[in-house]
Amino acid sequence: MTYESIISQELSVSSKQVSTTINLLDEGATVPFIARYRKELTGSLDEVQITAIRDRVQQLRDLDKRKDAILKSIAEQGKLTPVLEQQVKAAETMAILEDIYLPYKPKRKTRASVAREKGLQPLADQLLLQERGEVAHWAAQFVDAEKGVATWEEALAGARDIVAEQIAEHVDVRTRTRKIFLERGQFVSRVVPGKEDAAIKYKDYFEWAESLKDAPSHRVLAMRRGEKEELLYLDINVAEVDVLPTIEKIYINGHNEASGQVQQALQDSYKRLLKPSMETEVRVLTRQRADEEAIRVFADNVRQLLLAAPLGQKRLMAIDPGFRTGCKTVVLDAQGTLLENTAIFPHTGAGGAAEAAKTLKHLVEKHAVEAIAVGNGTAGRETEEFVRKLGLSGVTLVMVNESGASIYSASEVAREEFPDHDVTVRGAISIGRRLMDPLAELVKIDPKSIGVGQYQHDVDQHKLQTALDDTVISCVNSVGVELNTASKQILSYVSGLGPSLAQQIVNYRMANGPFRSRKELKKVPRLGDKAFEQAAGFLRIRQAEHPLDASAVHPERYALVEQMAKDVNAKVEDLMTNEALRKQIDLKKYVSEQVGLPTLNDILAELAKPGRDPREQFEEFNFTDGVNSVADLRIGMKLPGIVTNITNFGAFVDIGVHQDGLVHLSQLANRYVADPHEVVKVQQKVMVTVTEIDERRNRIGLTMKTEEKRNNAPKREQKARQAPETDMATKLAALASKFK
Repeated sequence: MTYESIISQELSVSSKQVSTTINLLDEGATVPFIARYRKELTGSLDEVQITAIRDRVQQLRDLDKRKDAILKSIAEQGKLTPVLEQQVKAAETMAILEDIYLPYKPKRKTRASVAREKGLQPLADQLLLQERGEVAHWAAQFVDAEKGVATWEEALAGARDIVAEQIAEHVDVRTRTRKIFLERGQFVSRVVPGKEDAAIKYKDYFEWAESLKDAPSHRVLAMRRGEKEELLYLDINVAEVDVLPTIEKIYINGHNEASGQVQQALQDSYKRLLKPSMETEVRVLTRQRADEEAIRVFADNVRQLLLAAPLGQKRLMAIDPGFRTGCKTVVLDAQGTLLENTAIFPHTGAGGAAEAAKTLKHLVEKHAVEAIAVGNGTAGRETEEFVRKLGLSGVTLVMVNESGASIYSASEVAREEFPDHDVTVRGAISIGRRLMDPLAELVKIDPKSIGVGQYQHDVDQHKLQTALDDTVISCVNSVGVELNTASKQILSYVSGLGPSLAQQIVNYRMANGPFRSRKELKKVPRLGDKAFEQAAGFLRIRQAEHPLDASAVHPERYALVEQMAKDVNAKVEDLMTNEALRKQIDLKKYVSEQVGLPTLNDILAELAKPGRDPREQFEEFNFTDGVNSVADLRIGMKLPGIVTNITNFGAFVDIGVHQDGLVHLSQLANRYVADPHEVVKVQQKVMVTVTEIDERRNRIGLTMKTEEKRNNAPKREQKARQAPETDMATKLAALASKFK
């Protein structure tokens, strides 16, 4: 089967869609560009589908490369037959392919290879035939002191070693055993004796058993981490009774002495070779599965965080709070440029507080500050309360999640942006800019450092990086980038650019001033036609020479829009401001081989709201006054919070006490929830109720269920425990009353 037909069946799209997408990708087109500007060619495939095609075709190409290498290796051994060649070429997965190759794979010396060197392969073959006869007599013929076979018992033992290895390397045996392990196997974990206190965070796994196929990714990764830290023992258990009968059906075909020898070899094969091999494989497979799920959750969280509502261009003060070392304070203009910085000490006594109040009021008045961002780290709530009590009229006060700000402040990017300021000032600037535009600031930080995800340091780092890069690229291009103010970091994620061209754009901008049009991009050194095609539609220029340069309409469609305007006796800018004129446009009139209704509808929508930011509007949020630490919490408290992280088992919520609480999956709603992302998203404002406070384990339990639903739960449980006859009697009485 061709790549196209395989992927078409797997993704339920047409072969033509797959073929066209592969061709576009091979020509250098990016996923966002194909999804946005090549809808007619792909049949309007979205980014998820295009990414799936990209990743799957790479897997298939890697599989074919491996097949070629294996065929070459077997051929060099002189063992390649037409049948074997066909088996290799027909292998549909890497696991099956490696199973086929296993008997021919160069390996270190084994008990079976030693037996073969002693000339015992014919005896092994004779045993496998399982014909009637005296095996001792057969084995006696292979006694040869010079070859190291002193007795007929040694000959039989060597022959069994060969049989055992052949069983363990049999394709069908491995396939069936692998399936049994995956369907019936269990993870079994227990605490390492004597390490109970050190392993307290893994208390749930001290004595734990769970089906391999049902274990969620977060528990798999937690047990693996506990094992890696040498705090847990982790085993994979499968009952022999579930496996051996299956292998016996393949290899045991008689009831005689030879069959008994094969039976011994089979049991040895399973315990010594097959079981350890399957355990290793299953560990890899379950880890891959757990990794994929964890990476998906992490990428979803990063997307939501990057697309959080921006405050927008406001004159802003940002405070990186601290107790003894003071609060680093900066003032930024509406474009995020540093205007002034200082340090205040509101938590070092009355004198420090008075001076801090005086300084903040002066800065607010001097720079006409419109908003204040306070980092949510150490002393964050105390600093927020201090600022709030100043009563600064008309100033929005916001707590900002500062995860990763310290990583940015010490980075090469920060040193390049602010070479004359130390890390504390850079950190405060980052906090302020995050409030203005989370996307533009967070792209400067490794996504693994921004405080979302689950076990992100335990998963496959290459796959994680690929997924996160895809996510950041998708977010940046869905929002669009202002060409004349964007940093080189955010420009590098624009379709078709990358770090090198992003730097070239910044250099050109510094040397020649702001871009006046998109077409001016072609003057940037090394930015060729292909890069321009990929990037232009995602770059915006406010007050450009051409009105469409501020929109998501691609330059390749400017002539089409100009024709639309001409047909209604108007200018392009008139179409962008006059809904009545847009309603006069008959899109079917402009359909051609190159442009279809999907693109035309996109153009019309963009004309209505040119350069529209798809992110939500910013909403002000405040934590509950007086609740600043875990000690302030009480069971039953209702508190506002912000979702900071989402995992498969629930959502973590910041309630302003420097320790996020967990809303377990079962507590997210008054209904069954399969995936937390159905109910919440990162940065969402929620109301929660405190249900548990465990200071020793540093855990806070929260619920988002309504009070009525929680109060009714015990009644439902009591009703469920009623005797069946009592419950039935109640129902019959109700029916009798109804039809009386």
